[in-house]
Amino acid sequence: MPPRWPRKPDRQDPAYRRLDDRMNLALHIAIFAATNSALWFGQTLHHTADAWAIQVTGIWLAAVIGHAVYILAIANYTPSPDPEREGP
Repeated sequence: MPPRWPRKPDRQDPAYRRLDDRMNLALHIAIFAATNSALWFGQTLHHTADAWAIQVTGIWLAAVIGHAVYILAIANYTPSPDPEREGP
């Protein structure tokens, strides 16, 4: 369960954006793990050696790693300047 937020959550809030992006990454990893687990269980159960399962896993793993690199290393969560607060 996500932490209680002291104010109404907004994507403009850097702390909330960071938390939301990390929760989305965790969900992406969980769906990847569950789907690939079922895929490879089916492969093992039916004794098939289809190359498409390897390709699906490889492409999806690359997407998960790219998502993780972006969220954990590249994403900028610094607050943007508020144009209404700037003086003349």
